[in-house]
Amino acid sequence: MEILGGPLFGAAGAGESHGPAITTLVFGCPAGLFLARDRIQGYLDRRRPGSSRHGTPRREDDQVFWLSGLYQEDQDQLLEGPPLFLDHGPDTAGIETYSAGYTTGEPLSAVVFSRSRRSEHYEQFQGLRGEVRPGHTDLVKHYKSRGHADIRGGGRSSYRSTISDVIGGSVARLYLERNFGTRILSSILQIGPLRSRVSLMDAVGSGADARGSDQDMKELEETLLAGELHTLDHEFAAEAGQLIKETRIRGDSLGAALEVVALNPPPLVGEPLYQSLKLRLMGSLGGLHAVQSCEMGAGRQVVSRRGSENNDPIRRTGYRTNHHGGLLGGITTGNPLAFTVGFKPTSSIVLPQDSITKGFDEIKFSLRKGRHDPCVGVRAGITLESRMAIELMNAVLMHQAGFTDPARFSLFPAP
Repeated sequence: MEILGGPLFGAAGAGESHGPAITTLVFGCPAGLFLARDRIQGYLDRRRPGSSRHGTPRREDDQVFWLSGLYQEDQDQLLEGPPLFLDHGPDTAGIETYSAGYTTGEPLSAVVFSRSRRSEHYEQFQGLRGEVRPGHTDLVKHYKSRGHADIRGGGRSSYRSTISDVIGGSVARLYLERNFGTRILSSILQIGPLRSRVSLMDAVGSGADARGSDQDMKELEETLLAGELHTLDHEFAAEAGQLIKETRIRGDSLGAALEVVALNPPPLVGEPLYQSLKLRLMGSLGGLHAVQSCEMGAGRQVVSRRGSENNDPIRRTGYRTNHHGGLLGGITTGNPLAFTVGFKPTSSIVLPQDSITKGFDEIKFSLRKGRHDPCVGVRAGITLESRMAIELMNAVLMHQAGFTDPARFSLFPAP
């Protein structure tokens, strides 16, 4: 069974790219967290196809329907969600769904229906004569499933499955924001050879002074949302947008690098070894579709440094720099959790490539149909944020299982 996070807080998803819907089960959220459907929908809108003109031309509404785990005494407000209609001929009835309420501590469930499907685009991949797309899972999934893999849109391997990541991550980030003031942001750092002149990690600060005000965080979020790409450097966004357009016309694709940062994370959460938060985050962020690298803090730059250059100085108020990326020995220090994640160029491209059929006949592969992102990293930020939120919330609850006094979520004395 695939679970993101866990064992105390996590999300489980089901559904294929061209199936009727993606269903999500979120478990472990403590009772009493107020959730509004519109807030969750806002995060899903950042993920959906068509949200950026530099992504896939496919468009999906991706409207979320909440089905369980919420309650409030005002039944009208609770049940203001969009209705689901069951067609029984003359007895067609609308089923009310949840709009806003408090978590009950029971599992939360949600469904997002799929509409924009063109399954006929995938006929060239059917059966043993089906062609294998270089860089895709076509060959390995065909033989792993004994020939029964869903080829439409990549099936479960599709980026559409990350709807569940975002739903679960939205619950987690709202819990962390309410209880600890934690905010999670991402910014595109690089598209192909073009690199942003503004680093998110530099913008938020690296040491004990990184705990920006709520207004500072809102301004950063507004800047990230205002551009044509989700990045702090709008000049870079314009240049990268033009490069993506030119690359799409040539029938090729581009890689990308993104920063994802959690500000004001609670210190002292995470385990030291086999369940270390470093291990969990590296696996969760690095395990996302198309990710080829995952670096923490200063990342590969530390290789060329001496210890005297890389160690973060400490004073009574905290760590003065953040080369460690907010984790030491798999445990949070209170500094920003900072990761840089690298995505490979989208595998689905129009340019001809050497490949084989699933029966191992050599061919010159050429993609006949399809609607694909020329740069998959363009829409990936919200999913990275969501995965970070899920792992951090699970670590918080694991910590609280041993220390229920809120005062224990503090490392350094107050100034």
